[in-house]
Amino acid sequence: MSIKMPNTSPIVLMKPISINVRAQAFAIISASLVASMSMISINAQAAGLNDLFGNTSVKSKFLPVDQAFQVVSNTKATSKGTRLSISFEITPGHYVYKNKLTLKFPKGVSATPFTFNQAPVSIDDPTFGQVPVFTQRSVVATTTLTTSNGKGAKNAPMIIEWQGCATAGLCYPPEKIKTKVDIAATRK
Repeated sequence: MSIKMPNTSPIVLMKPISINVRAQAFAIISASLVASMSMISINAQAAGLNDLFGNTSVKSKFLPVDQAFQVVSNTKATSKGTRLSISFEITPGHYVYKNKLTLKFPKGVSATPFTFNQAPVSIDDPTFGQVPVFTQRSVVATTTLTTSNGKGAKNAPMIIEWQGCATAGLCYPPEKIKTKVDIAATRK
């Protein structure tokens, strides 16, 4: 009778890890930890901005600017030039700065001061101090455009600039609407 002994492989003992290798492993683990922590911070910041500016997947407490304010312009030729009307439909809880409504147009074109269908109210704005604003639902600003030579102008480029805020604490960046306008010749 014979007894078979199982084949066993020899046990290999590993050399102790050197201090230099330990330092490298610690550095790699630390860098990975710092990188993952910064990604968490970036994701948290992005979620905060989404709360402000209305990412569709995150419910925002502030409306996008085009929902808070609807702005439409129209023109009508008159004997004194072209009457430009800018209509603001302002969502409740928002306001438009009176003094931030401006026009930019080419040299040789001018505009009369704006007239408004509503009176502004004065508020103590956290950014600009005591300023006139429009809080009403519907506000129309009107001006008359003319050319310096009295002749008409076709497709004159114009930029309408304005700015509004939410009373809950957000001022939207200044808005610019680029358009073209036909300016009627003035009659003497």
